[in-house]
Amino acid sequence: MRTQQFTYLDQGWRTPLPDTANLNVQLLLCFGRSRYLFETHALTDLKRCFPHARIVGCSTAGEIAGTSVLDESLVVTALQLEKTELEFAAIDIDSADRSRAAGEALANQLKRADLRHVLVLSDGLNVNGSELVAGLTSALPSTVSLTGGLAVDYSDFASTQAWLDRPFNTPCVVGVGFYGSHIRIGHGSLGGWDSFGPDRVITRSKGNVLYEMDGKSALALYKDYLGDYAKDLPASGLLFPLALNQNGDDQGPVRTLLGIDEDEQSMTFAGDMPEGISARLMKANFDRLIEGAENAALQTQIGVNGEPAPDFALLISCVGRKMVLKQRVEDETEAVRDILGNATCYAGFYSYGEISPLKDDVKCVLHNQTMTITTFTEIL
Repeated sequence: MRTQQFTYLDQGWRTPLPDTANLNVQLLLCFGRSRYLFETHALTDLKRCFPHARIVGCSTAGEIAGTSVLDESLVVTALQLEKTELEFAAIDIDSADRSRAAGEALANQLKRADLRHVLVLSDGLNVNGSELVAGLTSALPSTVSLTGGLAVDYSDFASTQAWLDRPFNTPCVVGVGFYGSHIRIGHGSLGGWDSFGPDRVITRSKGNVLYEMDGKSALALYKDYLGDYAKDLPASGLLFPLALNQNGDDQGPVRTLLGIDEDEQSMTFAGDMPEGISARLMKANFDRLIEGAENAALQTQIGVNGEPAPDFALLISCVGRKMVLKQRVEDETEAVRDILGNATCYAGFYSYGEISPLKDDVKCVLHNQTMTITTFTEIL
């Protein structure tokens, strides 16, 4: 696999595009502000330089290029695979209630006997991420790995986009299928947050909308814990996710707040909030966030323990982590580089949700507040 990386800022291309067209690049991964791609000359430039490549990407809350974390940019990574075939699909999601069906439809479009991995990028506000992943995993064979993330619009909570070659008029989910025996995928996903306060049982919810905990208004309880931070909801909710305790598992999924409804006294999260299980508030621990990124890289098992470094590493980290780390946000990307090495090309974005198995023996789920890493290595 060969990689090239380019960055577009308000002034234009920070890194110059090649002078001659490259006919062998199949995929351009583009992360950042959609207007830079579709409302400037950037798209025309990319099509001229990479005429056979498909353009896949999403809006973000920060872009990763190498170990640098950028804002208000477009990061483009060109991937040229030598022996691996790619296929692409996009499915509209007209409402969150259709998330599972959209996941099943996407999987069925990409499913083939030699499918090895599916990379998924989805709208971040009009989707139930848990149901999307459930639909994908129900339709994909257990031998196919699945990773990806949910799009963001920084902390505006207004409009998010995933795209395949063009912007879509309705929210959508985009998938890239990787086929054949020459592609090797690694994955890792870890958080690093501390829990606080008592466990509270979810007593009323519907899908990813939470109404009551312990028979009381969940929003009122949440505001009590947040104190002065409550006035900045929903954005401040990114700093205080909820950890779900499923079947007594302290390592259950973490859920990020996406919106609140004062009239209904409800809270909408990035994934399911099942009734009958307990939830506990989380807060940041700076050192553990960095350690989580490092251990996520170790989980990939590629480029570590003396193995060759991966060709490409896709880093998808939660926007809440970026808000906590602030000017030290690059500490987590550097922690990944320290594990996987300098020979790997790194790209990614800050998200509303991350899609990955948590452990090798756990099927793929939606995560929040994690650093999720997918490594790609082509064996020739």
